[in-house]
Amino acid sequence: GRWLVLDCRLTRGQRARVVQRLIEIGIYRVMAMLAFPIAREMSATLTAAEQRLSAIATRIAELGAIRIDGSEAEREQRRLLDDLTQLAAEMEKAVAQSAFRFSASKAYWDIVTKRVAELREERIGGIPTIGEFLSRRLEPAINTVLATSRRQQELSARIARASELLRTRVDIAREEQNSQLLAAMERRGKLSLRLQQTVEGLSVAAITYYAVGLVSYAIKPVKTLWPALNPDWITAAAIPVLAWLVWRGVRKIRKELAAV
Repeated sequence: GRWLVLDCRLTRGQRARVVQRLIEIGIYRVMAMLAFPIAREMSATLTAAEQRLSAIATRIAELGAIRIDGSEAEREQRRLLDDLTQLAAEMEKAVAQSAFRFSASKAYWDIVTKRVAELREERIGGIPTIGEFLSRRLEPAINTVLATSRRQQELSARIARASELLRTRVDIAREEQNSQLLAAMERRGKLSLRLQQTVEGLSVAAITYYAVGLVSYAIKPVKTLWPALNPDWITAAAIPVLAWLVWRGVRKIRKELAAV
């Protein structure tokens, strides 16, 4: 645009400063508007991303409400993490492409408002001042740019919170699975111990049985040498002794194996 400057007893320095400020206002107001088309395009992208995030959040909530088996829940959690990661990557790319332009737009607009304030305008009748004209024409666009920038930051923060929530849910589910696995291992350990004790008892009984049989065969000739001795009584007396010796032997072997 063009500016008309009327010299009403201005000094040479005042004229130069006024012209310089008007030129800077014209340049920086144009540069401040460069981000507006980007903001309008980004608005549709943000709306679509917000809808996707809302759908993902709904799926996360339904994941806790619906009772599904562990494998299906794990697959759904993995799909949700993939969707969130993809959405976060797309948002980071969009922010990287537009953040500089949005920040520059705000900086240029701040320069425009500063230069307008330095003019120290005074209203003449019903004629609007330069500041009022620029505010009415440009502030809505600048506000759109700033609002879009805030939407980007807020959406990125929401995606981060949703990701953290899902990771927390995954960690809790993994801890529950580990607890169930440890409980199952403990049950199997107790069962194995009881089975081992049972086998040891049977082993003691079996070894004692065969040992008693050997003793009975060994003492049969004793009756011919000492008719007063009854081999059956000797065999019966040997049973507890042999059982104790076998039990001690089995227990010692078990301790040695446990130590290894």
